[in-house]
Amino acid sequence: MYKIPLFDLNFGEEEIQAVVNTIRSSWISTGPKCEEFENLFSTMLNVKYAITLTNCTCALHLACVVLGIKEGDEVICPSLTFAASVNCIRYVNATPIFCDIKSCEHINIDAEEIEKLITPKTKAIIVVHMAGFPAEMDRIMEIAKKHNLSVIEDACHGPLSEYRGQKLGTIGDVGCFSFFSNKNISTGEGGMLVTNNEEIAKRVRLLRSHGMTTMSYQRAKGHATAYDVVDLGYNYRMDDLRAALGISQLHHLREDLEKRARVRAWYLDALSNMDKIIVPFNTNNEFVSNYIMPIVLKDSTIDNRDSVRDALHAKGIQTSVHYPAVHRFSIYRKHETSLPHTDYVTDNEITLPMYGKLTESDVQYIAKSIRSTCY
Repeated sequence: MYKIPLFDLNFGEEEIQAVVNTIRSSWISTGPKCEEFENLFSTMLNVKYAITLTNCTCALHLACVVLGIKEGDEVICPSLTFAASVNCIRYVNATPIFCDIKSCEHINIDAEEIEKLITPKTKAIIVVHMAGFPAEMDRIMEIAKKHNLSVIEDACHGPLSEYRGQKLGTIGDVGCFSFFSNKNISTGEGGMLVTNNEEIAKRVRLLRSHGMTTMSYQRAKGHATAYDVVDLGYNYRMDDLRAALGISQLHHLREDLEKRARVRAWYLDALSNMDKIIVPFNTNNEFVSNYIMPIVLKDSTIDNRDSVRDALHAKGIQTSVHYPAVHRFSIYRKHETSLPHTDYVTDNEITLPMYGKLTESDVQYIAKSIRSTCY
């Protein structure tokens, strides 16, 4: 066990009771709790439609399907992301076109590089808001409009994060969120797709349940007695047990994010005099989720980065890497590309512990350990 783990599950008695109450309700599959979760989530983000799904990967897949991305199309995406942000492109037999990040200081997709990659085959852009910090969405949406491209926001790091007054996930055509166990909102597994487009929302609801015109809960309550299958859908439904957890998590999300903001402020202060450390997004003034706490080592190598991680682990501090670049994975190596900023960050980034229960003394211990290792 680590003295300071990377993440901490912020479950309490409310989450336990929510699951118990749902079990006692005698309905645990997709039903009223999913609907309640969707309504609360859409209100929170000020977006018209929110659809619960099995996970964020399903949300990304369905986003590609409903936006009409298909074989022969190209989709521009970052490589510095989790594999699901790219795999979803392959699910619809389209081709991912990897785009570099802006810099070590801003580890989101580079808007200006996006435009250089556009071809007659380009259909869409997938934007990942790393650590919950916003990409340059004004410029990205301007480029998308100019070239008639769809925009999918992978906002799995950013519930309630903002960009110029708008919530991340609500700016593009579709936004996708994750409720995996280590996310800001956790249901163990789970996801949500949001959109302001009614037709997109209708088709996603259809596709998440086998393309069926009615669902089991509707039939159980007497609102329907039969169903038709009108589209080739999937079993991508969330259940009410997970939705109940999500509802409970929403109740204290803002409080948790404010605690994370305080923890980040402690980090910025503690790391401010270390000239061998870059803290990405250190000039950000937007309200963000602070899902993770990434740092990048200056003038470093992957061996040096790994030795720093080993030293921190020896001191009881768990770390991670966000992320191993997707273009280096075996399945994607055939996609030749030059991504110098991505390559440097994937070799020299360290993700430090980040959660609301961290204390200032915890952060000071982490910073002291980094200093003793790097200097």
